[in-house]
Amino acid sequence: MQPLNVVLLQSDSRAAGCIVSALTNSVAVVHQVQSMGELRSSIAKHRAGIAILDMEAVSISDVQHLTREFPNACVVCTHRLADEDMWRAALNAGAADICPPSDTQGILRAALGDSTLTKSAVA
Repeated sequence: MQPLNVVLLQSDSRAAGCIVSALTNSVAVVHQVQSMGELRSSIAKHRAGIAILDMEAVSISDVQHLTREFPNACVVCTHRLADEDMWRAALNAGAADICPPSDTQGILRAALGDSTLTKSAVA
């Protein structure tokens, strides 16, 4: 299996650090970005197989556009508050899961579990 590259857009620097630490032993490189524009560029440039997005920094339509633009990338969303409607909307937009940023094991499971599957199996 080819090493995985991850792109992370997380508005909370503490949460970003925890996510990066959790992924360190499981992926090749984590590229942190500050905007959707940087995220798109970084996914293309680094051929990232995983994108982790903070739902406080992006919208559901951003998730939808991203999953269409990069159909082979696993998109995992994070949000501080449990919100059933947001979770459902993120999944309908193509995300593999939406987890609290503090749930690094859930993020890791969603990112790595889905990265070995085809996107059609996630529907």
